[in-house]
Amino acid sequence: MAEQPLDPAILSKLRWRCRRGMRELDVMLSCWLENEFECAAPEHQTAFIALLECEDDQLWDWLAGRSAPEQENLRTIVKVLRAPPS
Repeated sequence: MAEQPLDPAILSKLRWRCRRGMRELDVMLSCWLENEFECAAPEHQTAFIALLECEDDQLWDWLAGRSAPEQENLRTIVKVLRAPPS
């Protein structure tokens, strides 16, 4: 779990990076950021930030389940993002 609240400036930058060229990606990424990011394990937070560096078409294929990332940390966060809300 995150030990302290996220810096508002960092959170703002992450919100901006969640804005993609595809509405579906915007919704998936933004919802996870707002609802799960701060309480997520540090390795999930790091993987999520790395995921935001990927191209939209690649992200969509992963999140739609059509393919999977090669990197283990990205595969893990994609599984987390695809899981139904608890």
